[in-house]
Order: sequence, then structure tokens, then C-alpha cells
Amino acid sequence: MNSLILAPAVQAYLRSNLEENPSSFALKKSPFEGITSAELAQQLNGLQKAQKKHPTWFETEGIYYPPTLNLEQTSSEETATYKASLFSGKTMIDLTGGYGVDLLAFSQSFESIVYCEHNEELAQTASHNFSKLTAMQIEVKARDSIHYLEETSKHFDLIYADPSRRHAAKGKVFRLEDCEPNIPQHLDLLFSKTKKILIKTSPLLDIQAAARELKYVSEVQAVAVNNEVKELLFVLEKDTPSDSFKKTGVNLNSSYSEPVVIDADAENTASPVYAEPQAYLYEPNGALLKLGVFNWISEHYNLEKLAPNSHLYTSEKWIDFPGRSFKIEACLAYSKKEISRLFKNQKVHVTTRNFKESVASLRSKFKLKDGGTVYLFFTTLENGKSCVIQCSKI
Repeated sequence: MNSLILAPAVQAYLRSNLEENPSSFALKKSPFEGITSAELAQQLNGLQKAQKKHPTWFETEGIYYPPTLNLEQTSSEETATYKASLFSGKTMIDLTGGYGVDLLAFSQSFESIVYCEHNEELAQTASHNFSKLTAMQIEVKARDSIHYLEETSKHFDLIYADPSRRHAAKGKVFRLEDCEPNIPQHLDLLFSKTKKILIKTSPLLDIQAAARELKYVSEVQAVAVNNEVKELLFVLEKDTPSDSFKKTGVNLNSSYSEPVVIDADAENTASPVYAEPQAYLYEPNGALLKLGVFNWISEHYNLEKLAPNSHLYTSEKWIDFPGRSFKIEACLAYSKKEISRLFKNQKVHVTTRNFKESVASLRSKFKLKDGGTVYLFFTTLENGKSCVIQCSKI
């Protein structure tokens, strides 16, 4: 951490160049002695990202921004605030401190917080930023969190962790035991220090596989923003085996932002009803799709499903629904000649669900332009026939 960057003249210079490209900025000669162009570019990049992702940090003078990788791995301020709204108490510990966005949000809900981060420079940066953000109840520990837990006599109302994948773990599919810290390996230690654990993971993680690894899952939440799933939250409670856990889907910053809670028994006993397209079409939001509660959606909202693997729903009367809703204008058999006649070279929105071709392939084949007010759903019905559902958005 280069403290020279915090000088008012340097901070003013960075903000005056807020529209500059950080990569180009790094090639310019630094106008400040003791500060490299690369360091200035890092701070400029941090400011730009914070403007959208972390507005409180952006609006606070004197924040020091870490390398790009640390910024990309952190939560948005919006999802951090949501997580913090779920828990409160006297004490908590973050095993994977990082940039500290989540902990700043949790500081509104807990009286005393321990931040652990084995990267000393990152811990120093977080300590400085917490002081600027007046989060004085956060105690920064620049050390390995597992070693800290082994040595401390403290107990916590909540243990939080956002495990990072080891560099050796390649590919999109991964396990929590491939992450640092290895939460499954240290569950006994963690539960000797708390009764409740919150684990944040990438949305790429397989929920059922992770629940088996974590053993004591009481709830899984899929958190989306504007219909894009940003993270999975696993709540672990002592002596609560994860053979039956509730699921919650939340889509922040949407027209249906209230959490949808699915009881495990209700999900396990739900039976879908199938039908061909009626008057309205529904596509569940990203959080519900990630949770995989497809039969429950049909039964809970009294909607008919188009096919077992299509995950689109229909009804004669419109209902308020956690996802996208459409008025069905026509249901067409999939015919290259007919689709070309009706939509070639037109602006349309294209979605595929359980269909033999990709969106890119369909756009190319029918020369479909993106945009407009027409929505086309290419899907497969229960009888196995391919169809195209033409809709207008509600």
C-alpha cells in the first residue's frame, strides 16, 4: 500500500481523470514522485468499478483500491446489504476478509467483528478503508483464519466465509474442498466456535453436491440482481443435517424483489400439471431457475408447465409472478418456411428452453435482429413437438 496515493492532490487528479481508460492511463508518465503509472491505473480502475458496484466507497474520500482481481471477487454493495439484513448479533468473524465490502454491510448488524485475511497488504488496505468508512468495530487480523480460530477462545454469533478457488482447481465445476479455506475439512472446528455459519459461493456451484459436502445446511439462497444470479448462500446450523433444507430465491432490483421461500417438504411432494400454451406465458427468474424448484412452481402458483424440461409455464388468467410474464399472441409449429415468412430481418427477442438449436444459430438461420417488442420462445412441448411461442411482454 503506497500511502502517497492518499495525498489530496493525487486523489483529485484521479477523480479528474475518471473517464480515462486505466490501460491507457498506465502507459502515461506519472506526474507524482514516488507513485508509478501502474499504481495510478490501479486506483483509477478501482474508482471506476466502485462508482457502479460500491457507491458508498466511491463517495468516501481517501479510499485505497486493491488490485483488479480482489475487486472482481468481491460482492456488490447491493448483495452485501442483502446478506447483512439476514443476520444480527453481538459478534461475528469473516474468515476470508478480502476487500471488506461484505463486512462493512455486516457492521450495521453486529457490535463486534473480526476480519481475517492472510494477504498482509490486502489486510492493511482494508484496515485503512474501514477507518475512512468509520467502521471502527471491525478488528483486522492479517493472518490465516483457521489458525486464528484454533488459537482464540472467542465464540461468535456468526462465522462468514467466501472461499476462493485454489489456482490448481481448473474448470467450471468445482467443489468446496478445492477452495481456501477448506470449509468441509474444518467444520468441527467452526462449529466449536459458533452455532451458525454463512458460506457465500459462486452461482456455478452445484447446490446438492455442496450440501452433501457441508453436511449441516439448513437453507440455500440464490441471490440474483436484475435476473442475473450473483451468488449462492449456504446457511449451516449445528446439528442440522442437510438432507432436507429450505430454499430461497431473491431477485434484487426487480419488479418482484421479495424473497420466494420454498419449504423442503412442499418441494419434495409437489406435482406439476402439463398443458399446451394458453393465454399467458411465464419464465421464472434466474434465482428460481438456479434452485431447480420447477415442480413446486407449477403447484404453488397453480400454473401449467409446458414440458418436464422446458421450465416455461402457462395460464388462462394472468398472475403476479417472480419472473418474466408475457401475453401469448400466437403458438406456431417450428417451420423454417413459416418463421422466415413472419420474422426474417425483423427485430425480435429470442429465448430457447429445451430446444434443439441455440439462440445464436436461430438468429443466424432466420436473420433475426435483436430488439423490438416481439418475443419469441423456441421450446419443446410435452408431446415432443417443437414450437415457437410469439409473445408481447407484460
